[in-house]
Amino acid sequence: MKFKRRKLECPPPYVAMADIAFNLVLFFVIMAKTQDDSQIQWEAVKAKDTQQAKNSQVTVKVDRNSKVYLNGQEIGVRDLAEQVAIFLGNNPPENRTVLLKIHKDTLASTFEPIMEAVSQAGGDVVHVLEEER
Repeated sequence: MKFKRRKLECPPPYVAMADIAFNLVLFFVIMAKTQDDSQIQWEAVKAKDTQQAKNSQVTVKVDRNSKVYLNGQEIGVRDLAEQVAIFLGNNPPENRTVLLKIHKDTLASTFEPIMEAVSQAGGDVVHVLEEER
């Protein structure tokens, strides 16, 4: 008597694949750098009677070397108005705040064109200061 051999089927472990895919997605989300501006070195100007600034989607920083950064990405002053306008989009007037973080030793000839570019883009400039104690 001849017996037929049964073929053993070994389906792939789909549950383990889902776990691996989830772990990979989680890894890349954690490792992604979004608006990481920790490498930008700036010191705020000290002033009396400062107020708390509103939340903002747009931040312009000027570091100690007078380099301009828009949301953590280096940018030229010529392109600033256009890029700020893109970030602001069609936000209502109360949500068009642009935080301006300027190093305390920056000259007026550097930050005045930046303030003008933000105004041209329709943003409300809020200068970030440090409370003087």
